[in-house]
Amino acid sequence: MIYPIILSGGSGTRLWPLSRAALPKQFLPLVTDKTLFQETLLRLSGLADLAKPLVVCNAEHRFLAAEQLREIDISPLSLVLEPVSRNTAPAVAIAAFAALEQSADATLLVLPADHLVQDVAAFHAAINQAAELAKQDKLVTFGITPDSAATGFGYIERGVALEGATASYAVARFVEKPDADTAQRFLDSGQFFWNSGMFVFKASVYLQELEKFAPAIYAAAKASWHGGKHDLDFSRVDEAAFAASPSDSIDYAVMEHTRSAAMVTADIGWDDVGSWDALAAAIPGDANGNVLRGDIFAPQTKNTYIRAESRMVTAIGLEDMVVVETPDAVLVAHKDFSQNVKQAVEYLKQAERSEHLVHRRVYRPWGYYEGIDQGKNYQVKRIVVNPGQKLSLQLHHYRSEHWIVVAGNAKVTVGRANRLLHANESIYIPVGIKHRLENIGETPLYLIEVQTGSYLGEDDIVRFEDVYQRT
Repeated sequence: MIYPIILSGGSGTRLWPLSRAALPKQFLPLVTDKTLFQETLLRLSGLADLAKPLVVCNAEHRFLAAEQLREIDISPLSLVLEPVSRNTAPAVAIAAFAALEQSADATLLVLPADHLVQDVAAFHAAINQAAELAKQDKLVTFGITPDSAATGFGYIERGVALEGATASYAVARFVEKPDADTAQRFLDSGQFFWNSGMFVFKASVYLQELEKFAPAIYAAAKASWHGGKHDLDFSRVDEAAFAASPSDSIDYAVMEHTRSAAMVTADIGWDDVGSWDALAAAIPGDANGNVLRGDIFAPQTKNTYIRAESRMVTAIGLEDMVVVETPDAVLVAHKDFSQNVKQAVEYLKQAERSEHLVHRRVYRPWGYYEGIDQGKNYQVKRIVVNPGQKLSLQLHHYRSEHWIVVAGNAKVTVGRANRLLHANESIYIPVGIKHRLENIGETPLYLIEVQTGSYLGEDDIVRFEDVYQRT
């Protein structure tokens, strides 16, 4: 049985300002109307001998991942939550321990959640080929047939051909992202392939090699999995044990050291869409080579990617540019500098700003809230609560709140009192009083929240009861 392992913990900083810590690129609809995460799962349909997927994601994204799984009607084997990011080697290790509880012969298909694959039939053929090699205790990676001297990918040099397996080779070596001249030599040689970061191997073989070459990662992953617990539909690893793991990739921790590394060559229309120019190249453009998303007017503009999220954008006379508009930030960059967008993210971190962390619209398991206005000692939010959902029973030490229902039916708890509120009705919640909001209707509940106080941060929440088991 093949167990798909969907790695969903990436941050996607090079796709800022659309991709942010609270809503990274894998959970965004960048190419189609489905998110990259959803597309990764949907393209597995039709594979034989496939188990339910096991999703590994950041604990902060657990409800986001669960909701996107529900939207495409896929029930996972488990949602395994990483309390902190420790790269792919520990993430796959905890997934391997989880799969071995299902089957001692479990084979893992390890897939990043944020990649693009356009030729699904060829992808399935490569997976089946890799699975056959995995039966021979090989650790198999997919080498993407390169069509350019790209410097944004790592490379794999193929070794000797494997007997009885078409387009399959031993791995001679892995090479980090090369400079332009080296990448051109790699392309000309025909011996090098892009490193896709996708793998197929037995769970037991991976853990065996991990214990041999990265024993600290193995020990931390084992302790964190066996010391974990389950709540709702989630599997939580032991936070202290997992945090103690070194942070390393599968390539560095295992693949560069094992003698069992193999590569299946794959011409599958693959891209990691890791930058805006890569995303633009992956989407068919108009007659002028432009990719336009949103309310856009772009005369005399060529080979340019423009995305407008909240307002009209006019671009005149641009060429080879990227323009991305969101309600609180705008990116304008030449395509040649798309890889440098992470510099803006570093600037925001150093300036202790929030635009790299959250959008104005912030999703929660019960719905979402959106910032409307903010000033000294006050802020205004739009809150949307999905039918049947409710916020935690909570209080605030530093702020009071005034709720005005715009549409829907709300049950409000303030102190010991319960009230039903309908459209055009409001209620005041003083500082330090326990309160809760619940949508008792069959349609979304919309309300405006006005906060006033000396401190308005989201960490001023003390929860007493929460159906989502947040701390």
